[in-house]
Amino acid sequence: MRILTVTSLWPNAAQPNHGVFVENRMARVHATGHAEVTVIAPVPWFPSANPMFGSYAAFAQVPAREERGGIRIEHPRYGTIPKIGMRAQPSLYHAALARCARRLIAQTGPFDLIDAHYFYPDGVAAARLAAELGLPLTITARGTDINLIPQSSPAAASAILAAAAQADASITVCEALRAEMIELGADGSKIHALRNGVDLDSFCPPKQDRAALKTAIDVPSDAPLAVSVGGLVERKGHHLTIDAVAAQPGIHLLIAGGGPEEGALNARIASLGVEDRIRLTGPLPHAKLADFYGAADLSVLASSREGWANVLLESMACGTPVVATDVWGTPEVVAAPEAGRLASRDAISLGANIAALLADLPDRDATRAYAEGFSWDDTVESVLQVFERAVAGREAKRA
Repeated sequence: MRILTVTSLWPNAAQPNHGVFVENRMARVHATGHAEVTVIAPVPWFPSANPMFGSYAAFAQVPAREERGGIRIEHPRYGTIPKIGMRAQPSLYHAALARCARRLIAQTGPFDLIDAHYFYPDGVAAARLAAELGLPLTITARGTDINLIPQSSPAAASAILAAAAQADASITVCEALRAEMIELGADGSKIHALRNGVDLDSFCPPKQDRAALKTAIDVPSDAPLAVSVGGLVERKGHHLTIDAVAAQPGIHLLIAGGGPEEGALNARIASLGVEDRIRLTGPLPHAKLADFYGAADLSVLASSREGWANVLLESMACGTPVVATDVWGTPEVVAAPEAGRLASRDAISLGANIAALLADLPDRDATRAYAEGFSWDDTVESVLQVFERAVAGREAKRA
């Protein structure tokens, strides 16, 4: 099958950690040899790469096209109006997508299926393209596209449901998102919950002594260490994790990520007087995360919303248990004592569960063994089956 994957969530030379979870799935689908994947990953147009413009400057630095792991990736630009152009996004996105897709078809031949990731605007725009080209369509829901956007915009909700109705199949990364799509009005018979996997080769227990790993990141070798990985945005709850750890003397906390809350989080750390044991590291390359998790005694994720939080499985694959808020798909990830503990989304509950986990840490080999139950193999096989049924069903209708 020739698959055209459409998503704005794909790593690129300027944003190497952006959308790694989508690449993880589709690179493995491509590697099976049963599908040839080509990616169109549209990028908002922005005129300047000057760092003063923050994340928008990164868009200007994204190359027009590149190749990663043998997969061709196109990055057409589309117009966007920051913060106020949500309703127009699908149309602007579709215009850039359609031009690029038709050029690819002229160069390399037709595709068998359009595979979109994230329902809005990506899936809505991809649905328009699939209708124009007469191609079957699958759309994967990833999280906020279902558990936030439809509640904040009735127009977006209607567009999402129309795209889901047109799609030959939808995929969600957890059962909680599937249930939410059905609650919104989507046809449950066409929705498949296929969880993400974890790269068990890249994320594995450290070969280096953990005390040495702590020393290398300026943490006392005998100090309890908690880490948290995620964008510095409110919904990740880093402010709650800071408060939870600050209330427990002796525990160190490192937070890896970048984003608009950096200044506020640093100010919070200073106001609590805990700069000696809580700090932000900035974003870390994906390749360095294994040692970061490996150095820690536990990792924390205090999100208000998550579809399927890959950082939890990545931590467990390194032998490090987790404390995570009991939201959306997270209980499907943290489902055994060796995985860690679930907490309410407040500093008191997070702190209590951090303390309880540190007092009774599971065997790190058991945590790793739990993560091994989430390899990509079963998911990739199921995704291929969804694709094959979509293509076969469309061909049968044509016949």
